[in-house]
Amino acid sequence: MPYLSAGGDNAVLLEIYVQPKSSKNRVCGIHNRMLKIAITAPPVDGKANSQITAFLAKLFRVPKSAVTLVSGLQGRTKKVSVSGINLEQARAVLSTIL
Repeated sequence: MPYLSAGGDNAVLLEIYVQPKSSKNRVCGIHNRMLKIAITAPPVDGKANSQITAFLAKLFRVPKSAVTLVSGLQGRTKKVSVSGINLEQARAVLSTIL
């Protein structure tokens, strides 16, 4: 999983590619060695970023405050930190989806 790395104590870093204005929120697969996530929100006024944060929090079963956008605030390519979960737990969650 090249898009997933350890982000310190009990945290992981995800490299994601976002597809806004989709018909539903879902993990689509891999796009250029990044995790591709489709979301329903448009890329306007931070709505897509907020929905990505909520989607990943629900996916990994952590609070929304545990998901932080590290880079890519205005682009489709983003780096996200998820705390409260280790690398093995994140791999287990993602392997059931992909």
